[in-house]
Amino acid sequence: MSSSLSRRALLKGAALGGLATTGALSGCSSGPPPGTATWSMWSSSPEENRVWADFGRYVERRMHIRSASTLTPSDGYPTKLDLQLVSGTAGMVTALNGWLIPTYASRGAHRPLDDLIAADPDFGLDDFYPAIRSISSFAGHTYAIGFDVAPTVLYYNRTLLERNGVDPPSPTEPMSWDTFRELAIELSKPKDQYGFTCAPTIDDLVSWIYCAGGDVLDGDRDTSPLDAPEALQAIHYVVDLFVKDRVTPPIDNLVAQNASGASLANFLQGNVAFMQNGPWQVLNVRKAPFTWDIVPFPAGPAGSTPRVSGSGFAIPSGVKDDELDLAWRLLKTLTSTGALNIYARAGRNNPARVSAASAFEPPPANLGIVQRILKGEVAGGHPFNVTTNWNRVRLLLGQDLPRAFLGQVSVRDAIDGVMPRLNALMRQHRDAVRQAT
Repeated sequence: MSSSLSRRALLKGAALGGLATTGALSGCSSGPPPGTATWSMWSSSPEENRVWADFGRYVERRMHIRSASTLTPSDGYPTKLDLQLVSGTAGMVTALNGWLIPTYASRGAHRPLDDLIAADPDFGLDDFYPAIRSISSFAGHTYAIGFDVAPTVLYYNRTLLERNGVDPPSPTEPMSWDTFRELAIELSKPKDQYGFTCAPTIDDLVSWIYCAGGDVLDGDRDTSPLDAPEALQAIHYVVDLFVKDRVTPPIDNLVAQNASGASLANFLQGNVAFMQNGPWQVLNVRKAPFTWDIVPFPAGPAGSTPRVSGSGFAIPSGVKDDELDLAWRLLKTLTSTGALNIYARAGRNNPARVSAASAFEPPPANLGIVQRILKGEVAGGHPFNVTTNWNRVRLLLGQDLPRAFLGQVSVRDAIDGVMPRLNALMRQHRDAVRQAT
């Protein structure tokens, strides 16, 4: 792979991937002095800023060089990273959310790491959870080293359940879909009490699809299996919770980002029994004025195999050969057990290494199931399976599917209406994979 990425190639790739490319492209700035360990990360709060500042100090202590990080709010991170890659101002190491890894890898924006891993006898991937190793790979190559990984779980309001005479769910045996639906209906009351909340988006729906044995993409096909019986069964089940059973709070905003935030806000109000979300929300839910806990995701026909998400650090293709050794050392330091222990102590999310401390120590009592799920000891999980143009897939499905959640169209009509455009994106994805391999 070329050690540099052309301006035209990246702009074309960004457009195909659905990432923003607007704005002026700046030239190289003076920047930090040569030999500085430069890296980028998203950060949207003072608490997150403090975590990454601790990472920077850890890098300086371990590597005995200056560390310089670029922190960007998460919403604008992909756009800023695009501009940095095009203008040659990206750091030696850049953070990538797992759903972005195929996009950047297929565009040649980041280099595969297999040669660096093979040449380094002091580094191995065995200490990283299998799910993050899968999420960090593309076309049979490793493009990132993980720093966090976590399965989707089910939060529950213990106070609300006790008030309604309902025993807490098992922390080790997932509920069946039938049991979960019955509980959600039982706990929905006329006076603004609801059984369940989630975002009506594909990123939340995909957990139910995986649990039904379906998927949004098939690696060997140029068409999406979203209209297959397994996926349709899952979508019908969730839409019925919204439209037929009416166990969810009314939908006020169908914009994906706001819908996700609205789901958390609904749960924190204390009148929702169950919420689908990731362990990355633990710190936010700890502010709740009620007792709560988490349990494994409900088991569908294929079991409890919800989405497992993760993020990692990668090396841009534009890093010059004379800086590659430093970039690799930096990436190893940022994903070392010591660095991820900083992440764990902050409780931001579950670290990607088995040897790193748990990010989720009680309270509440069941937080240890996150690691047990990742190890395959309790329930299970499915690595988030995305395309090289996932942002465009999300946008497409975010425009059409929510109408089914409002009861405006049937699930069958919504899926039939979206399939031609979705399959066009799948063909584009397969073309990108074929070119990359």
